[in-house]
Amino acid sequence: MTGTTHAPVILDIGGPTLVADDRRRLAHPLTGGVIFFARNWRDRHQLTELAAEIKSVRPDALLCVDQEGGRVQRFRGDGFTHLPPMRVLGEMWMQDGTGGRGSGAMRAVQAATAAGHVLGSELRACGIDLSFAPVLDLDHGASGVIGDRAFHRDPRVVSLLAKSLMHGLLEAGMRNCGKHFPGHGYVKADSHTEIPEDRRSLAAILGDDAKPYEWLAGTLASVMPAHVVYTKVDENPAGFSSRWLKEILRHELGFDGAIFSDDLSMAGARRVGGVEVTYADAASLALAAGCDMVLLCNQSLDGGAAVDALLDGLVDAAAHGRWQLDPESEARRLDLLPQTTPIAWDELMHSPAYQRSLERLP
Repeated sequence: MTGTTHAPVILDIGGPTLVADDRRRLAHPLTGGVIFFARNWRDRHQLTELAAEIKSVRPDALLCVDQEGGRVQRFRGDGFTHLPPMRVLGEMWMQDGTGGRGSGAMRAVQAATAAGHVLGSELRACGIDLSFAPVLDLDHGASGVIGDRAFHRDPRVVSLLAKSLMHGLLEAGMRNCGKHFPGHGYVKADSHTEIPEDRRSLAAILGDDAKPYEWLAGTLASVMPAHVVYTKVDENPAGFSSRWLKEILRHELGFDGAIFSDDLSMAGARRVGGVEVTYADAASLALAAGCDMVLLCNQSLDGGAAVDALLDGLVDAAAHGRWQLDPESEARRLDLLPQTTPIAWDELMHSPAYQRSLERLP
């Protein structure tokens, strides 16, 4: 596939340094990025060198991480700020603001912007391009896997705090990713280990959980759909559903940014249309349904045979028309790469804007 115009695969690597198999996969024409995990982290110096080495192999690779704050924060210690879970910002919104510091809502907005600025600045100083944040799921109180990762139950509060956090990311030169469309907070099952089903009507979902995507359609740079089956809308999980991605998200809600699949190794992605699928089949189905990029996580260990099978399978699927290379998808991927030079870590530590953001965190 020499000269491909679409590099949709976001893969992982096994440890804190690259090995020969990692370099080979990074050079594959379908590889478009890397997602980092805690196993790829020792300290800031090592992370910065690893990011630079990946870029030396693949200069246009999109380097990503789940760095939300709270319990979802891959890089901890060695100067990285431990951000609060997003629920803390929602709780701040509800405070009455006594003490002369203004309303709780305005302080929460300020804190959310600060969190985005700190998060984005620290990641960019180490060479990371994108964090899969913010979570736009509503806190219905049932989902353990979402839980305090959600800002609030009210979609209006979620939207305003998420927009503020995205503004802080933008201050740091980083784009954003809203997840998990159209909403994972209502179902109790964890899509990492089960296939959740949401039996509400389309009107109920669009009128509640999906509202942040409608209101933020022009602000979101990328979206990640949920591995949840919304049984009254489509038999497929949202990330494999052209109804959800092409008709609703793009056409009805007007979103024109990039769409990532969630991790294809999760249980919620292992059956599509009631049929068990391979990673390669899952990837081609997600891309055909409207995803621009697909993630395969935690499969690089023990030689990474599953990653190779996905890459080879996608080549075959494209050759046989099961999905098509899409220059528009590639343009969306490239648009997520930062366009400004990051502030180096030592300089960042003395930046007045960064210091103000630290002071505004809860």
